This record gives sequence, C-alpha cells and structure tokens, in this order.
Amino acid sequence: MSKNTLYDNVWDKHKVTELPNGQDQLFIGLHLIHEVTSPQAFAMIRERDIDVAFPERNYATTDHIAPTEADKRDRPLKDDEAEQMLSALERNVSENGITYFGFESGKQGITHVVAPELGLSQPGMTVACGDSHTATHGAFGSIGIGVGTSQIRDILATGCIAAEKQKVRRINVEGSLGEGVYAKDIILKIIQELGVDGGVGHVYEYGGPAIRELDMEGRLAICNMSIEGGARAGYINPDETTYQYLRGREYVPEGEAFEERKAYWESIRSDENAEYDDVVTIDVDGMDPLVTWGINPGQVIEVSEPVPHPEDFESRSDREAAEQALEHMDIEPGQSMLGYDVDVAFLGTCTNGRLSDFQVAADILEGRTIDDDVRALAVPGSETVREQCEQHGLDEVFIDAGFQWRRAGCSMCLAMNDDSLEGDEVCASSSNRNFIGRQGSKEGRTVLMSPAMVAAAAVEGEVTDPRRFLDSDVRTVTATDVEEVAD
Repeated sequence: MSKNTLYDNVWDKHKVTELPNGQDQLFIGLHLIHEVTSPQAFAMIRERDIDVAFPERNYATTDHIAPTEADKRDRPLKDDEAEQMLSALERNVSENGITYFGFESGKQGITHVVAPELGLSQPGMTVACGDSHTATHGAFGSIGIGVGTSQIRDILATGCIAAEKQKVRRINVEGSLGEGVYAKDIILKIIQELGVDGGVGHVYEYGGPAIRELDMEGRLAICNMSIEGGARAGYINPDETTYQYLRGREYVPEGEAFEERKAYWESIRSDENAEYDDVVTIDVDGMDPLVTWGINPGQVIEVSEPVPHPEDFESRSDREAAEQALEHMDIEPGQSMLGYDVDVAFLGTCTNGRLSDFQVAADILEGRTIDDDVRALAVPGSETVREQCEQHGLDEVFIDAGFQWRRAGCSMCLAMNDDSLEGDEVCASSSNRNFIGRQGSKEGRTVLMSPAMVAAAAVEGEVTDPRRFLDSDVRTVTATDVEEVAD
C-alpha cells in the first residue's frame, strides 16, 4: 500500500478508529449540502431526535434544481417537486443552525464552485457532499468524497463516516499545453488512456509539469472528473499557486493565522520518498483538443484522430459499448468528429463554470455570432462567477453573440430543471458526463469538450477545432485531414 502520500497523511490525521468491519471511522472537516440528497438524511436524524453534531462544519446551497432563468426563481417554484426539495432544505438548515447560500444571498451556486471561491475548501481537509463530483475539492490538496444519503445522515449525526482506504495512483502529466488546449483536455486524455474503470479502487494524485502550470481553476476541472475515470477521489499537492488563490478569501484566515495554516498545508504534502501503488505517465506535448464521440467520457479522441472501429477494442464489453455508442450518436467508424452538427451549446457546470472558462469562450465569441440553428446557454457556476463575468463585460459578449445569459445552477448538466435537450438534439457541452439521457432526453446526444470548443461549435453549428479562432500560427485540424489519415 501507499506510504507518505498526501492521501495517507490526510487520512491518518482524520482517522478516528478502525471499526469492527475493517473500515475506518473518518472525521469529515467540511460537509457540503444541497437540496436533492439531504432531505431524507435530515429526516432520519429528526426521527431519532439527534442534533447535528457540528453545524459550523456544514454549509448548504441550492444547485441541482435551481432555475437558471431569473423570472422562474419566484417562490413557490413552478415545479412542485423542486419547491418541496428547496423548502425542505431551507427548513432543515434553519432548524439546525447551518449556513445557507440561498437565492437571495448573492453566493448561491453549485456546491463545488461556491466552496472553493469562498475559501471553504482548503488543503489537508476531508470534504464530503452528497454528490459524486466532490472530488473537485482535491485540487487544494484535500480528500473530496462523494457520499450517499445514509452517510450524509452519519455526518450530520456524528461528523464521521465509515470508509475504506483506497490505493493511490500517481499520474505524472508531462509536457506543456499548446495554445487552444486546456485542463479539460488533460483530464479527457487521462480518461482516454486509463479508461472509465481505470481508477476503481484508487484515488489519483496528479502531478508533473503540465499540472504545475495550471491555475487553480484548471486544477479544479482536472480533479472534478476523477470520478469519470473511476477513481474514488483525485487531488493535487498544494503549492504557491494554491496559497495565492486562497489568500483573502472569505473563510480563509489572514496574517499570522494564514501562515500557521500554510505550515500545516505544507506538512501534509506527499513526501519526496512517498510510495505509490501505481505510477502512470501521460505526455501532453503536442496534444490536440479532445472531444467525445460516444456515450461515456472514455469514448474520446483528439480532434486529429478518427472515430475508432468497434474491432479496435480488445474486450467484448468495450466492443459492444462502441457499437451502442456509434448507433446512438449516428456516427461511422473512421469519421472525424469535426463537422458533426450541433443543435445546442452549453457552457457551465462544476467542471467548467468558472470565470476563466467564460473568458476563454468569450475570446472566441468576441465580434462573432452563433449559428442561426444553435440554441446556446451560458450558465455561471455561481452568482459570484456571474457577477465577476458581468464586471468584466463578458455577459455582453455572450448576449451579443446570441447566447442566453443565465443565473447560477447545475442546469443542463443533468436537466433537473427546465434546461434540457429536446428529442435527438446534439449538445456541445462543457459538462462532465455524456451518458444517454443525462441531459434530459433519451434520444439526445452529448459531446463533451472544453469551453473554447463549445464556443467554436456554437459559432459554426458543428464541432470545430477552436484554434481556428485564435490569433496565432498554431496548427489546426480539419475533417478532411482526419479522414485522410483514417483512409
């Protein structure tokens, strides 16, 4: 098993005891709550007359069902089920003295965007939430764990969960990203190389030159999609980039207290002689932007690559999955994804809903308009992000280009509100999952890509190499180039 990694260090500091069943009782330093997975857990402790053990370590917001159209936020919400969940959340946090970032707070948004930008997520923490993408918080050098309703109950009642320690795989990302290639492309490349089940039984420690070069928002995108690679969590060791991001944020101490906290953060980093259960190297030098062609995030290619043939896969299950994907997506083997028609463009989510994501998309949209046949949504990950974008005038760029400028929420990522695909629409999406039915229609088709590529697809009405729109001499790829290689 691994030794002296950040994962080992943080786990050991939060381990309370070993349980009779062999699991560890793990203390949770930060618990994030939203409206969908928490009502049953609160009901369970209420039935037992149990108080929330550490209300000051719990923070709540509404995101999954939050309407993103401003005029649909009036209460009661038009969707009865959504109103019931939201009302239950409001009642539960009020009764238990839990801080809540609601619609009127100015801080509402997706849990995994709100907590980092407020400085709630910090290195060396254990972070839990009833959402699989809690892995996002590992970007700070914490252990982010998605939990189910019974574990939410346990955290509320005791501050702890029962958990099994995982193996640690170190992923060294070598090289440097070229222009028009982003953090989203790195994590899609990792999933392409290791597979959607490659991380089962592991947590991923990301490192290497390409990771060190990323800003915090890029690192958040990397760790966010660890789950799509099958890992239980993913993290990056804290460094000066981390500390500079945290300085001055609302829930981060200042002055000497910050320096004391920083000393702790330094102490939990993986040691130079740390031992890992596995080490993998991924080289991103010269890598082209990536785009999915199928119905899971591992069915992904660089834009310079052709769509694979089912016979290219070794296992029967992978061949069958490829056949199902090709049929659903209406794609032929050897085809290029470049030129694939797009009906909807969606920018946002806990993966790519931050200021830098909107900035790179706006750089492409500036002075351009989207295709007449494209419906485009820009949904900031939080109200803070929305305000930042508007301060920079990015909202005007999106609106002038033809995008709908929305309020914060999960939106079309999982379509638990009115933001949904219709029929067999194709969506160019900056989200994290392209499963059948994920965006609200069983016939709908989702193509995952970076925010820059979403913007490019919106303009062209088809999947497009975003580097075409950059003011540089960087090499771009066309569908003809790809199909010639395939032939």
